[in-house]
Amino acid sequence: MLVNMKTILDVAKANNFAVPAFNTSSNMILTGVIKESIAQNAPVIIAIHPDELSFVQDSFVKAVIDEANHAPIPVCIHLDHGGSFEDCVKAISLGFTSVMIDGSLLPFGENVAVCKKVCEVAHAAANYVSVEGELGTIGNTDSIETGNNVIKYTVPEDAKTFVEETGIDALAVAIGTSHGLYPAGFVAKLRIDILDAIKNMVDVPLVLHGGSSNPDSEIAAAVEHGINKVNISSDIKAPFYKKCREVLQNQSLREPNAIYPSCIEVLREVVAQKIHLFNADGKADLYR
Repeated sequence: MLVNMKTILDVAKANNFAVPAFNTSSNMILTGVIKESIAQNAPVIIAIHPDELSFVQDSFVKAVIDEANHAPIPVCIHLDHGGSFEDCVKAISLGFTSVMIDGSLLPFGENVAVCKKVCEVAHAAANYVSVEGELGTIGNTDSIETGNNVIKYTVPEDAKTFVEETGIDALAVAIGTSHGLYPAGFVAKLRIDILDAIKNMVDVPLVLHGGSSNPDSEIAAAVEHGINKVNISSDIKAPFYKKCREVLQNQSLREPNAIYPSCIEVLREVVAQKIHLFNADGKADLYR
């Protein structure tokens, strides 16, 4: 069942769970994510970053739409970190049911302006495309390794103004996570106090980016305190490609159906674990 993100997240917000958004950059990853989400009877967001879209090409979106239309669970197709108004308009034209416009590095007023502009176009689309914005900046694990990691925490009062002025359907917040996998020895710490303050200020679902490598206990606490969407990329890709490298040690293998099934199963294990962690298992029934 193909839906927009507002439909998926409004139910999650009302029932205090989070929907996983899995970055999907191949048919093999798509297969694993969809199959395991169906097995867990869980709603799911298929997230595609512009860089991923440039690799899989526009036609891949049609395959995702077809999978969603045939799935017995709610499926949203989401543009992750759209870097411009033009990125978002292209995604809408391709059939994405949700877009993120990432103006988090812009001055506050410019971030508001570009989010509002995207909302005006997306919300006017025939099937109402939902919009996610971001306020504050999360870190990057590459920067952690060089000692240059900077996190600009979301200011709760600014979040209230931002949501009111833009009309966004979901807000990505910066509370102490970083994109990528953390280097050995690095200990991340989420600011649940900031999350609580934001939750009290705004009425839209809240999103956590950079959820890979954080302790499960912290992610579970974030969900308990109001996060309704968690982005996952590295945590599914790392084990998938590790297994691919192991399988390809047998240099006689060349057929996809001999190489990828065990890799997909490893990915499915992580997908299942995340779904349970976010308390999303069985929640597809709430949409029927």
